[in-house]
Amino acid sequence: MAGGYGRGAGIPLKDRVRVDQPSEPVSATGAEHPGRHCWVSVPVDASSPRPGLLLEWRRAGHLWEGRVVYVAQLRPGRWATVEEWIPAELLTTE
Repeated sequence: MAGGYGRGAGIPLKDRVRVDQPSEPVSATGAEHPGRHCWVSVPVDASSPRPGLLLEWRRAGHLWEGRVVYVAQLRPGRWATVEEWIPAELLTTE
């Protein structure tokens, strides 16, 4: 694998973050890099908090938003992947 970590190189998956790309500043929630677990407090299907994957941060005026992927129930027993920009105050990354 060109430019990769090979067979892991002893680096835990949570620490395998590319350093050759500019990163966003630390947000109000304290997340330093994308690709980390988070909780969406108000998912699109309006059920209880749901786990998600935080992909990146952006500034929206003076506030922060996170681009998150998670699953939502569209119909009883039917689930779909949702990707959306969510205000930082609706995300928990701890």
